Amino acid sequence: MSHYKPYPVYKDSGVEWLGQVPGHWAVSPLKYVVTFRSGGTPSKDKQEFWDGDIPWASAKDLKKEQLEDTQDHLTELAVTSGAASLVPAGSVLVVVRGMILARIFPVAEAMVPMAINQDLKALHASSKLDGRFLAHLLRGLADESLCRLEEAGHGTKALRMEAWTSMQLTIPPSEEQCAILSHLDRETVRIDALVEKKARFIELLREKRQALITHAVTKGLDPNVKMKDSGVEWLGEVPEHWAVCKLSFRYSVELGKMLDEKKLTKTSLVPYLRNQDVQWGAINIQNLPEMDIHPAEIERYTVMDGDLMVCEGGDVGRAAIWRGESSVFGYQKALHRLRPRLQNTDTAEFFFFSLLTAKKRGVFEESDSKATIAHLPAEKFRQYRFAFPPKREQREIADHVRIESDSLDVLLTKTARSIALLKERRSALITAAVTGQIDLREAT
Repeated sequence: MSHYKPYPVYKDSGVEWLGQVPGHWAVSPLKYVVTFRSGGTPSKDKQEFWDGDIPWASAKDLKKEQLEDTQDHLTELAVTSGAASLVPAGSVLVVVRGMILARIFPVAEAMVPMAINQDLKALHASSKLDGRFLAHLLRGLADESLCRLEEAGHGTKALRMEAWTSMQLTIPPSEEQCAILSHLDRETVRIDALVEKKARFIELLREKRQALITHAVTKGLDPNVKMKDSGVEWLGEVPEHWAVCKLSFRYSVELGKMLDEKKLTKTSLVPYLRNQDVQWGAINIQNLPEMDIHPAEIERYTVMDGDLMVCEGGDVGRAAIWRGESSVFGYQKALHRLRPRLQNTDTAEFFFFSLLTAKKRGVFEESDSKATIAHLPAEKFRQYRFAFPPKREQREIADHVRIESDSLDVLLTKTARSIALLKERRSALITAAVTGQIDLREAT
């Protein structure tokens, strides 16, 4: 913000957290410069109220600053019957109740008339405030709004309405509001374009990373090698000297122990891994729960260095390699433990990248049933066919992929950080503009 100049004259706002404001600006509680409209949810039992053409906004829709449509819709009957009411275009929508308030304070402008649910409020600015300036003002004061939260039922966050509506707002003269909005429009559009460009670059880097992995584990590193048809659709042609066979021929696939909390003896307790502890390429070992694994079960239900842990449910096929903790760790039935049948035949590092490729190509989707949670049963998993180079080549491929991926990951991290900094700059600019920390009356 160093290239922006401050106002020539400031005064004490009388509000500790707000501090100094431009000398000619007014300060007023929110409730004195806006009116509020509440929303609701029409009966879900009345299908005639739903799936119409009228947008019905809830917290999940407030991911954009300008809201033209919503995920859910109501019928005209829902409105004419009084089960719902419309707020006009230009309304400023905020979330006043929900777990999203634990992280952010969403603010959106309704670009068309729409209904809202009970977790939102629609604000209509008085003649003292431009509606769009009000939206930016609430975004700029998001942290202050979040200071006025309380716990509702089941840990849900909710705004304490009396405290929130008493929050002091800065009110510039109307012509200054227009000047501030004009400058913010230019700068936020510019920043958003940069963010979008960098986000697309991240997508391209991820695509390049996956293409690198896919080619390496299906075609190898030698561009001149003779190829053969693998007989497996997702693999296509593979190097002629590679083996193509069922997973069970190369790896033992074992599910973990079923947890039975009623039978905990507390005499043979060991920490155990759950599905949620295994993410792509990483395993959590902090604050793990414990289960009984008796001495006779240790070999069957514990992990050792180099084991590949694969999710049986949820995000099926998600995998990571266990890296030799000295302590004993078990694993629950929601995980498969893969271990090479012959120590000198296969490496988990190579097969991890094969699993990543299979997952990206939708190989395990056929295992998904219509059940709420997808599953990859062990007997099914063992039948899938994969390509296996000689072990020395597996190591070369894994090393190559790791080195190339690491260099791409450096770029990914740098780009993600630059996006975060741009978003921080955008937020800081809005806050500084709407609270009078910078003078934008003649800014270019």
